[in-house]
Amino acid sequence: MHILDLDVFNREDIIKIIDYGFYFKKHRKSHEKLLKDKNIAMIFEKPSTRTRMSFEIAINELGGNAIVMHSNEIHLRKKESIKDTAKVMSRYVDCIIARVYKHSDLVEFSKHSSVPVINALSDLAHPCQVLADLMTIREYKDFNIKLAYLGDGNNVCNSLIIGSALMGIDICVATPRGYEPNAYAVLKALEIIKEYGEGSITLTNDPIEAVKDADVLYTDVWVSMGDNKSMEDVLKIFPKYQINKKLLSYAKDNAIVMHCMPINRGYEMTDDVADSERSVIYDQAENRLHVQKGLFKFLFTSPSH
Repeated sequence: MHILDLDVFNREDIIKIIDYGFYFKKHRKSHEKLLKDKNIAMIFEKPSTRTRMSFEIAINELGGNAIVMHSNEIHLRKKESIKDTAKVMSRYVDCIIARVYKHSDLVEFSKHSSVPVINALSDLAHPCQVLADLMTIREYKDFNIKLAYLGDGNNVCNSLIIGSALMGIDICVATPRGYEPNAYAVLKALEIIKEYGEGSITLTNDPIEAVKDADVLYTDVWVSMGDNKSMEDVLKIFPKYQINKKLLSYAKDNAIVMHCMPINRGYEMTDDVADSERSVIYDQAENRLHVQKGLFKFLFTSPSH
């Protein structure tokens, strides 16, 4: 089973992964060595803090061996085709985690890999981040909520839309014109909402509309790695999507604030919000570790996988 985005799961799968995540959070040193004798390759075309640390520590604590390769240490798309790299690597290891620039490269890689490929971030999707986000939402709320996403309709936004649909969350996405989420993610979410008969998705350019009566506010960086947005344009267009005290006042009194980090403080979120009691950003970051252990447990112990 390859995990390129969350649409490979159903609701029961995600609940199971999150439940496993809570188990590992409670029993950090559980000595459950489900990755014993397993080698996990990690490919990084982009820099990383949380993704690299959470995955590598998860693998180590579950008894596995993490093999980390950066783009300058591998022939991928340079001297060797994606197909050949995938075929060779999957004969060596039990799972491949890849953080890449182009989602299409990940799709091509997964076609030729005989072991699970996990998307650790691409330009289209960031499923592992959103698994941690859903775990955090469940930790503080439930899934019968309104979630407001503000800012750039980027990879995190795309996966968050699909994850919200799977869990029956009402999500309202506020982006500037021309920065809307990927149409595929929206259409996939609408299919899922129709299937389950609950949840909704609203797209708007008005941040106040999105935040009004929201239970959770979520934002991400305005310019992602590898993005060619002009900073001059960004600083003209995005400031009204900043999560600050004024915007937060339109949400419910007990609303929480999320950011997948790194935060450009003073841009997408102000310091007084990021460091407030309403902020759960550090729990959200920590949950990357626990839910990724849950994902490994799902992959390597579920009968159908």
